[in-house]
Amino acid sequence: MDFKRHFSRTIGRSGAPLHFAAHSHHPWPDVTFEAQQRCWLDASELLDRKWSHIFGAVVPKAQAHVSKRLGLSDPSKIVFSPNTHALLMRLLSATPGLPKFNVLSTDSEFHSFTRQIDRLREDDLVNLVRVPTEPFATFKDRFIAELQGNDEWDIVWLSHVFFNSGWTVPYADLVDIIAAIEGHTTFAVVDGYHAFMAIPLDISAIANRAFYIAGGYKYAMTGEGACFMHCPPGYGDRPRDTGWYAEFGALEQARKGQVAFGTDASRFSGATFDPSGLYRLNAVMDWLDGLGVDVAAMDNHCLDLQRCFLKRLDAADIALSSRLLRVRDVTACGRFLTFRTDEAERIDRELGKRDVIVDHRGNALRVGFGIYQDERDVDRLVAALRDVG
Repeated sequence: MDFKRHFSRTIGRSGAPLHFAAHSHHPWPDVTFEAQQRCWLDASELLDRKWSHIFGAVVPKAQAHVSKRLGLSDPSKIVFSPNTHALLMRLLSATPGLPKFNVLSTDSEFHSFTRQIDRLREDDLVNLVRVPTEPFATFKDRFIAELQGNDEWDIVWLSHVFFNSGWTVPYADLVDIIAAIEGHTTFAVVDGYHAFMAIPLDISAIANRAFYIAGGYKYAMTGEGACFMHCPPGYGDRPRDTGWYAEFGALEQARKGQVAFGTDASRFSGATFDPSGLYRLNAVMDWLDGLGVDVAAMDNHCLDLQRCFLKRLDAADIALSSRLLRVRDVTACGRFLTFRTDEAERIDRELGKRDVIVDHRGNALRVGFGIYQDERDVDRLVAALRDVG
């Protein structure tokens, strides 16, 4: 299917760069332009009544879309936030571990988690254990062994797809890890940002035990401001970091002197926000539904491009090749391929001079794939790589 024509305002416009960084910033499809305008028009026409429309129509529709893509049946367990950092802070404020947290995680978590936890650790507010993700083949066993060495973890946090390698924790392994958590009050949290809308998901097997955090900035093609969290029942009933929207879902009045909270995912809500991201999210999901395109179809399209790229790359007989992949099996990683090379910074820089966008993290060169690409784009990328040496 020709997806590129649906990106005429972004990657399909004349003079647009060759974009292979969908894992970092995904171009927006054309349908988001009208959605952005609709948000403005609703605000100007409804004025103070716009929030009734947003919470009565826009948010429930977005919850239903997200729940469908996660294989869940209860949209009320989805809460939205402008960014994942705000959700992290509310989770931290809701755990019973204050004033000091026992945290088990990995050495490959994204900055929104890593930076915050490291800062808390500087002030001796966190006991942190990080399990190396590599070697990947033994990750599950090593993580579970560390997990079961302590039944007093406050938070267990790990990614579904790791941002610095692309490696995906097999879903069966993820289920086993969550099941191995012995503490009944431990918050289990899965960062799914590089998995949501990139690989087919059904998290129903862990839905009653784990939080699942993701957002629309990457593969959901929605842009900023549409992050979300699936919230299992019975965990974090009263976050200390709270906003006034968290009271909207309260089914009965709180006791005198006690702050009221909703009993669904709204308990993790914040306060006033820019709703345009949710308008764009709904537009993208409606567009895909209208095309009859699901995540599996998009994943297959990108897998075909990845295989094509590696075949062309190896045939080009240049320094960068499949031998440098951190994850050799494309079906075991997300929407991007990561090459370990000391030339990562130089290659990234030189490609940028040629209006080709990839990115790097240290010695890891990342090349991301999106539905807006085709084999001609792959050929152009390989030619540019051959040119930079």
